Order: sequence, then structure tokens, then C-alpha cells
Amino acid sequence: MKKKLLVALCLVLCASLLSGCGLMTMAQLSNMLPDDTSPRATAAPAAPAAVGGDTVTISRADYERYRQFDELLDIMDIVDENYYQDVDTETLLQGAAAGLLDAIDDPYTFYYTPEEYNQMWEEDEGEYAGIGVQISGNYTTQVCTITRVFPNGPAEKAGVERGDILYKVGEDLFVTADTLDDAVSIMRGTPGTDVDVTFLRDGEPYTVTLTRATIQTTRVDSTMLENNVGLIVLYEFAGECAFEFGNALRDLISQGAQGILIDLRDNGGGWVEDAKRIADLFLPSGTLCYLEYKSGERYYYRTTTDGKEIEIPLVILVNQYTASSSEILTGCLRDRANAKVVGVNSYGKGIVQGVISLDSGAGMQVTEAQYFTPDGHAVHKIGIAPDVEIELPEDAEPTYLLGDLSDVQLNAAYQTMLEMLNP
Repeated sequence: MKKKLLVALCLVLCASLLSGCGLMTMAQLSNMLPDDTSPRATAAPAAPAAVGGDTVTISRADYERYRQFDELLDIMDIVDENYYQDVDTETLLQGAAAGLLDAIDDPYTFYYTPEEYNQMWEEDEGEYAGIGVQISGNYTTQVCTITRVFPNGPAEKAGVERGDILYKVGEDLFVTADTLDDAVSIMRGTPGTDVDVTFLRDGEPYTVTLTRATIQTTRVDSTMLENNVGLIVLYEFAGECAFEFGNALRDLISQGAQGILIDLRDNGGGWVEDAKRIADLFLPSGTLCYLEYKSGERYYYRTTTDGKEIEIPLVILVNQYTASSSEILTGCLRDRANAKVVGVNSYGKGIVQGVISLDSGAGMQVTEAQYFTPDGHAVHKIGIAPDVEIELPEDAEPTYLLGDLSDVQLNAAYQTMLEMLNP
């Protein structure tokens, strides 16, 4: 019975989180469960249960709610009694939590084990031990594409290129968007140890043995183009990206920049707060975007002013992998700063997620709301259509070398900026 109580308490905690109930201590939860002598179905409320010396009475509604877990508890008992090997209860509970969220059938709502949760925060801090690539997983095609190869990292030294497909890790893990977290966990590890990774280039596989190393990530690159046009490339909304972006912006302006290109191609998003901080550099107080919950209630993210906003012409470069916070920033700057958008239609991830830590050290991510641009434009499954549409030629390599105007999309953004500066 002890095991049943433990499992039930953990499951009730998960249910409370998903239903928006307030968190209770484990002692409070255990006091609310009936003991083995309580009837399973009666017309009267459950009899008081003596647990840990305390006596409480729960309502019929609460009792019926907790009974929903009976079958799962029975399955746990059957596994414990009949499976041919000992099974770790904590592993089963983590699997149950993951399965509960997976049943929602939303690729952006999922469970983190304690190890995965710690790994997620390591990524955000910008330093980890791995092979030195950034990967974008497409949940529609299941293809995982290398979107960035970090300078001087193991992958770059082995000849891995941006645009390669991550195909297999180790001997038998074939990589899809659904297994990408597992692949990343394998590629991470102790510096100096090796991992075999297979990539696809032009449909042909190639395998390299990579020696893991400590990777320092930067989120921003910048350079000055001709005719006083500054270029800032923002790779993701994480870590100190807003601080790095602000430094790059001020540096370009000090060099005489009269217009700024912001390259958000392949930027899959990140923290909304970082999008707000970057928008703050250009905008006074006002709406960044607004969230709409299933209740119909709205929450407004707002830019704030320090009186030092930089008024400068803006062109934003997007592609089919520009998503989430990238679309929030793009929509806001187009609606409120008259920014021009160049490229192809963006991804269309117009929903936001909350990240919640659990007492066990695990965590969860759950889709909470749909967002809209300041002018009320929906983004989810629609994307942001560019003002100037320009696709990469089919035979073009999507290398996006910094400041290379032979990149037809970057060149189109540059020409658009020149037209804005010289109407």
C-alpha cells in the first residue's frame, strides 16, 4: 500500500499542475487519500482516514477524482509482482508523467526528467560539452537540420556544414524531431570522449567520429555593410542575447549605421522576455504582443521605455524556420516601427509555452496561449508574410556567410534598406 500511496501522490501532483490547481505539500496530499479500509464506492463521503496521526475528511468529488488513478496503480502493482526483473519505481513514474503530457498530442507540451531539465538550462546559459552544432527539428517532416556550426568546435573541424541533416547518433539512434532530445543527450558528455554521428548531405550519408569539447555559444553576430547599413544576425532568444544585441546595435550606430538589417532566418525562437528587451531598444511603451487563453482572457506583453529608444529604419530577414519569439519581434517591429520584412513566409508558431519546475527536480513545458501581433494579426499556422518575397535558388547553399551579399535574400534585404534610406 505504501507504493500505491507514493504513486498516487505523484500522479495527483501532476494532475494538479495540469488542471491549474494550486500546489500542495506531499503531506497535505497524503492526508487527502483514503486508506485500504475505505470503501471504493458508497453514497456517503469517504470515511476519515488516519494517516500519520492526522484525521481528515475529503469530499466525494475529491475522492472520485483520485479514483481515476486506480487502474494505473493496479498496473504498477501488476508490473511489480509479475515482471521478470525489478523495475525502478521512479523511472515508471517519470514515464507516466511523460505519457500523460504526450497524450495531449502537442509537440510543444512535454515532460523533462531532472537530467533533461538541467540540460535545458545549461543550453540557455551558453556553455556545455558537446559537438558544437545548433539543430532545428521540424515536427511536420521530422527532419533535423544543422542550422549553425560553432567556430572551432568539433563539428566544424570535422567538416560538418550548415544545412546538413542530422541522421544518426551512435550505432542505432536514427534521429527525428521526436528523438532529437535523446540524440542531443548522447552527443553531450564529458569533454575528450568520442561519439559517432552520421549526417546527410545532398542525400548521401557520411559518418564522423567527433571528440566532445566545451562549447561557448554566442547568440549574435554583426557587421557593417556598405552605404552605412548595419547587419545584426540573431540566432536564438536565449542567454544574454538581448544584451549582446544591444551592444551590437550601439557599436554599429557608433560606426555610422543609418539603417539596420536584422537577420532572423532559422531562428526558432526562445524566451518572449528577450524579444521584449530587444523591442525596447527601438520602441516606447506599448504592446509587444498579446496572449489569448482558452478562457478568452488576454494578457498583454508590453515594451517599456527608458527614453533612449533608437529611431532607425529597420529591415527584418525571415525564412520558413523563423518561428515563435522571432515572429513576435518581427510582428511587433512591423506593426509599430514600420519595419520591412524580406524573405519567405515565416514558420507560423503563434503559441507560447510556460516552463514549470517540479519539486523532484524534473520540469514540464505546456502550451498556454495563442499570441497576436500588436495590430491583432494571428500568427499560428499562418506565419508572417514578407513585404518583399525572395526565395533562395534551388541550387543555392544556405550557408548565410556573415555580410555576404551574394546571398540573394540578404541582398534583397540590403536593397530594400537602400530604398528606405533613399526614397
